[in-house]
Order: sequence, then C-alpha cells, then structure tokens
Amino acid sequence: MASIFEATAGNLVGPTGGGTVTQSTNKSTAVTLNAESGQITMNGAALAGGAEVTFQVNNDKIAATDVVVVNHGSAGTAGSYLVNANSLASGSFKVTVSNVSTGSLSEAIVINFVALKGASS
Repeated sequence: MASIFEATAGNLVGPTGGGTVTQSTNKSTAVTLNAESGQITMNGAALAGGAEVTFQVNNDKIAATDVVVVNHGSAGTAGSYLVNANSLASGSFKVTVSNVSTGSLSEAIVINFVALKGASS
C-alpha cells in the first residue's frame, strides 16, 4: 500500500497532497475536493444556537475503510463549533457542524480535514 506520508531525516510529514474548496449556496451544500487533506470554507449563512448542519464532501481519494479527521481550523468564533466527520463511504464522507453557543452565528468557518488510509484486514 502506498503511503501518503513522507519521512525524511527523522521527520514524519504527512499528506503531501492538499486542496481548498468554498461552499456555495448554504451550509448544507455538498462540496467536491479530491485530495488527501484540505480546507473547506463554509458558506456564511446563519446557524442558530444549539443547531447543527450536515453536508457531504465528495472526494475520490476516500475509501470506506479510511479515517477522516476534521477540525474547526480558522475564521469564526473559537470554541463555538463542534465539527465531526461521519458516514464514510467510497468516494465521500459527511461533515456535521454544531453551533454549541447560545446565539445564532453567520460565519464562514474554515474546516481542516485529513484522510488517513485504513484497511479492514
């Protein structure tokens, strides 16, 4: 299996292929980014306090056995969002963003993600 990591001079650097995409229309609009890692800039539509939204990321680098790690990378109110990846399938995964604050937020947050290659055997 090919590695998405690069090891040189005792340093482990990994995924070397990344990209960016900006979500259009609203916070539930699907995006496409065919890279092992990247940044997704969400639409700036309002998300009510205590509410959550889920959107699909189409990505031909994703296998159903992979592990996708996501986090709130930048922009927006720090500590006001909970972000997780779910519903992994061959060619896609979903991201759920929860507004854990009490107020409505209209922020185009940036989500970082990385896909770690997995196997079932």
